[in-house]
Amino acid sequence: MSENISKSAFDVWYKGVTADERRELDAIKNDPGEINDRFAAPLAFGTAGMRGVVALGTFRMNVYTVSRATAGLARFINSIGKDAAERGVVISYDTRRFSVEFAKTVAAVLSKAKIKSYLFDNVHPVPLCSYAVRHLHAIAGVMITASHNPKEYNGYKVYGEDGAQMSPEDTAVVVRYIDEITDYFSVEKDEVPFPDSLVGLDNEKLNDYVTVIGKSLDEDYYAEIAKLSLSPDAVKKYGKSLKLVYTPIHGSGYIPVTTVLDRMGISVTCVKEQTVFDTEFSTVPIPNPENPAALAMGITLGNEIGADVVIGTDPDCDRMGLAVRDHSGQFRLLNGNQIGALLLNYILTRLSEDGTLPKNAAVVKTIVTTTLADRIAKSFGVTVYNVLTGFKFIGEKIKEWERDGKHTFVFGYEESYGYLRGTHARDKDAVVASMLTAEMVCYYESKGIKLFDVLMGLFEKFGYYKESVASIAYKGVTAMQEMGEAMKALRQKKIDVLADEKVLAVSDYLSGVTVRDGKESPTGLPKSDVVKYILKDEQFVCVRPSGTEPKLKVYVLCYADSEDAAEKKADALMSSIKKEL
Repeated sequence: MSENISKSAFDVWYKGVTADERRELDAIKNDPGEINDRFAAPLAFGTAGMRGVVALGTFRMNVYTVSRATAGLARFINSIGKDAAERGVVISYDTRRFSVEFAKTVAAVLSKAKIKSYLFDNVHPVPLCSYAVRHLHAIAGVMITASHNPKEYNGYKVYGEDGAQMSPEDTAVVVRYIDEITDYFSVEKDEVPFPDSLVGLDNEKLNDYVTVIGKSLDEDYYAEIAKLSLSPDAVKKYGKSLKLVYTPIHGSGYIPVTTVLDRMGISVTCVKEQTVFDTEFSTVPIPNPENPAALAMGITLGNEIGADVVIGTDPDCDRMGLAVRDHSGQFRLLNGNQIGALLLNYILTRLSEDGTLPKNAAVVKTIVTTTLADRIAKSFGVTVYNVLTGFKFIGEKIKEWERDGKHTFVFGYEESYGYLRGTHARDKDAVVASMLTAEMVCYYESKGIKLFDVLMGLFEKFGYYKESVASIAYKGVTAMQEMGEAMKALRQKKIDVLADEKVLAVSDYLSGVTVRDGKESPTGLPKSDVVKYILKDEQFVCVRPSGTEPKLKVYVLCYADSEDAAEKKADALMSSIKKEL
């Protein structure tokens, strides 16, 4: 049945695409498997937008799926009213395949719907998109990116008027409008007079609805995040002598990160080969700072110049990776939990020392992020809030506290290398994270301490924490269904022990219930397809489907009296939960 649907959709597209595009379909017209994979279903649009391989087909990222998604967004905006259309939409994009073309497509569809848009003149990162939405009082934002995925992918993320990724409630409405559009070739676009290059344009109107933005907004952003610096004296003294290597991994972080560090007076050496805006990410297997290979060239350069630290950001510059020298003098890659713990401890230390730590200070992290953060924050008398995975939920807390004044947001982070200090943006900001990391090194240098020693000191005080993350991938158009069935099967199991560790409670965020000693209590969070097994002393094992890719993510968090013991425990717990899956 699905093959018939796929062939029918293929035939419609074959007639609808341009002559040049038809050649791509000619190459697969005798391949039923490829046709089924591309045309059996539409590319899903969820709370994290949509993401897929760049190619023709309903289950792919292309100008037609982008047009359809934008038309749905346009209907949503116009349903709000004329004021929403007048406020407009910020459009940003990174260095991926067809990112510029997709961004222009978004602008053209919105223009036809009489909705204003602000299109960046060049590649810009996620935090600048989020900032621009807030700064320009736009009704929404669109970020063309597939974040840290392989080169074959691109994606489409939507932001709400608060600068956070669009809420699940509003996303559901947008999806309803998108689903109403069954003819991908019926979406109308304006003939916007785009110049051959947008680079360098600033507040340049291309027609009544499309404005190109650039340098002036960048400068506003730089001025705003400069206020977040915590150790200007240490930076002034040690910034020039600091040996720091930075790689943008061919992404959008290159200009903003180097600009900020240069203006602070911090010396930075870039991996030259990886400063090139390269759609193929030709120097790395995957442009993901979580992947050791992504920082390999940075570490090689770091060893050549005797660097203290190596920093890397992903293509849309919302994630930051970090390598520091350990006691043997070798570079060690830190994971997202460790980086976040260091930044959190540094921020709270400096605010306390300066007497500027708010009495109602609060930290927000996700339910799969290390509980080391809870212990660090509590040692400073700071409240910790745990939210569902996805930075939009951290953004929601900021928005809530701005309304009721209950808390002052000081830091938010998630284990997947995403951090935010400040409320200028409502998504992960690797520009600010890079800035804070560089000045953190300067601060501890002023104390005669290396960053690795600070981390070891936290472990000695609170326990040697070990976090492990694994992914179970699914492929094809049935991937989402298979994941759902796997989660359903897991819920039906009664798991009392994992690797000799007693399961004290099980939180099922889909039902919204935690069961402990046979008693039920609410999780207190929105419903989500997540199951968390709670062990003693805040240790846990958690399973959830990815919000952007067809894979189950498995998280293990544990600690012990030594690094080796913690690693063995983590391996045992991961092996145990994988057997259950």
